Amino acid sequence: MPGKTDFAALADPYRSELLAYCYRMLGSVDDAEDQVQETMLRAWRSYEEFEGRSSLRTWLYRIATNSCLRALETRGKRPLPSGLGGPAADPDEAPPAASTDIAWLQPVPDQLVTSGPGDPATIVTARASMRLALIAALQYLPGRQRAVLILRDVLGWRAGEVADLLGVSTAAANSVLQRARAQLAEVSPAEDDLREPVSPKQRALLDRYAAAFESADITALTDLLHEDATFEMPPQPFWFAGRERISRFLAARVLTSPGRFALVPTAANGQPAFVTYMRAGDGLLRAHGIQVLTISAGRVGRVVSFNDPALVARFGLADTLAARSS
Repeated sequence: MPGKTDFAALADPYRSELLAYCYRMLGSVDDAEDQVQETMLRAWRSYEEFEGRSSLRTWLYRIATNSCLRALETRGKRPLPSGLGGPAADPDEAPPAASTDIAWLQPVPDQLVTSGPGDPATIVTARASMRLALIAALQYLPGRQRAVLILRDVLGWRAGEVADLLGVSTAAANSVLQRARAQLAEVSPAEDDLREPVSPKQRALLDRYAAAFESADITALTDLLHEDATFEMPPQPFWFAGRERISRFLAARVLTSPGRFALVPTAANGQPAFVTYMRAGDGLLRAHGIQVLTISAGRVGRVVSFNDPALVARFGLADTLAARSS
């Protein structure tokens, strides 16, 4: 049996998929990284007692699952603004203050949870399982239901394997799965078809969106939105539904002058995204947050703008952007 000196070489290849699993469970990159670290530390400490009755991967997932379930015992769900109530009625009203006391859902950079080239069908499936709408919906499931649903329906584990991991009967594991599927169906909206990679047509749409946002061209931006599009901005607790309300809000409160924002393409949650920069009083473009877009039928159907500058570093970009003309 290999000793602790071999542990890192054997366990490190599983870090990326464990991070993806913990993120699906917790809805936070920060919390997921903490639990992966906790998993690896616990596994290293007890590695010499590992008897190999299951694979190392299964054993690590068992530790990660228990670690996430413990973490969820003391934490509430991580919502998006749309999970807290209906959309704002009047885009001309002064918006409420940001809710910094709420632990909001976080986006995850694709680069952190993808393990390189693979079968295209497998890649599309993996991207679908990271969709922002799905991660938000999972927040409404109890911890054990989340674990069973992710292990069975996302990772493809057999019922007996999940039952053994949780220390329950196969019948009990199947019962938990049925309840999880039923509850998820009630809160998870239908989304667009996924394509891998991004099609040229979709890329052109994203380029037009970025150009309209940067130039504060409300007319062009409105043309790119679905009639029933939604726009959310955590940590602001309100959100808007319908492109007319979205456009009025953006014109009055956000896109007040050309060059106020700059957008850099990236990818998050298996979806197209932008790192956003906002021009500060000193003229510099400073990190502002991450926009995650949902594209459907050739238009933008949903924008979740995570207005948290601290998220930008996770996407590998700097706090300031090279100067652009206004």
